[in-house]
Amino acid sequence: MTTIAELPPGFVDKVLSAQSTFRSVMDAMARPGSVQRIVPMAGAPGPMMRGTAAIALTLFDHDTPLWLDARMSEHSDVVKWLKFHTGAPVIQDSSIASFALISDGILLPELERFALGTSEYPDRSTTVIIQVDSLDAGHFFELRGPGIDGVATLQASIKPANLFERLRINEVLFPRGIDVVLVADDAVVAIPRTTRVANKGS
Repeated sequence: MTTIAELPPGFVDKVLSAQSTFRSVMDAMARPGSVQRIVPMAGAPGPMMRGTAAIALTLFDHDTPLWLDARMSEHSDVVKWLKFHTGAPVIQDSSIASFALISDGILLPELERFALGTSEYPDRSTTVIIQVDSLDAGHFFELRGPGIDGVATLQASIKPANLFERLRINEVLFPRGIDVVLVADDAVVAIPRTTRVANKGS
């Protein structure tokens, strides 16, 4: 059994690192499809990437219920690390989660299982953070929507392959819907619910 002292560390400088990471995530949300780098590094437990760990340390707290995919939840160090460093409650019911951590997109459940917000409070939805293979190699995708001047192009290697087709539920649900953050090591790309993505081929 891993003791608290043996868990991977959090940020060395909590305030500055959290500010820097928050800025990277906000820049990614403001400019969908743009690849942002997360500079501050923290230790990452088990299957969690360094960028995911930094986002967790920045955005999660005791008021943000958190849902983990099977691979994350089965790794006791992940649960311990999150509890110790963020205080976020890990829950079983994905429909009330503020955030969901997906270690591998193959394990992504149906998006309808997450909180989709309400007409009065569309922001009360789950932000789904998905770890992917690459955000600078793979298929080309075209993105359109607010924050994008015309068309943005993203090259990425993403699972599940039909992720963006599945995200089309956002068009029907708007202003409700799911916001997605893609992480590949220290790189991050945001796909807000207002963004429309088309496969451009490889």
